[in-house]
Amino acid sequence: MTIAPIGGTGMAGKGDQDFDDMFELLYGITPEGYKSEIVGGAILMSPPRHTHWAVIRDVLLQLEARFGEDSLVECDVRLDLPGYRNGFVPDLFKPADGAEMDAKGKWRYQDVEFVFEVISRETADNDYGRKKAAYAAGDVPVYVIADPYTGQCHVHTVPKDGEYRANRTLDFGDPVDLSDTPLGLVLATGKFPRD
Repeated sequence: MTIAPIGGTGMAGKGDQDFDDMFELLYGITPEGYKSEIVGGAILMSPPRHTHWAVIRDVLLQLEARFGEDSLVECDVRLDLPGYRNGFVPDLFKPADGAEMDAKGKWRYQDVEFVFEVISRETADNDYGRKKAAYAAGDVPVYVIADPYTGQCHVHTVPKDGEYRANRTLDFGDPVDLSDTPLGLVLATGKFPRD
């Protein structure tokens, strides 16, 4: 749900301290178990859902099986993206091997190879719209959206000039072939539950 618009101007890169301060306040008011992020200047909070976590866990286990348990994979960690006040908290993302956090302990979007989001009804428009646009503007090579309401995965690759040039929709159960991307794997979706 959208909580409140945030005033101010600029991008995540401008006024970093103010943006960091906003997140500290946000973390202080977020109910336990909820996920909070800022998308285009609006605060969003999402409640926990079993189906949501089951899909994320399945993908996390596949990534760990492919890259090892010590691989760089993050769940529900802040990632600032290009655009007006975009501090996303992706369900899951993978920085490139060898990537390092910046001096403030944050991942740079330029080092992210893969973002995975599971939509919720309240925030679906952002996942399909503003977030997709920001990931493309940040040249994130692979953005996958899992939709447990329709039982489909939306795969976005080949970012160029702020948009994804390759887009596919697959049903849960169909393999998501990402072997020709920096991820280099085929993601199984047969165990993804529907909501």
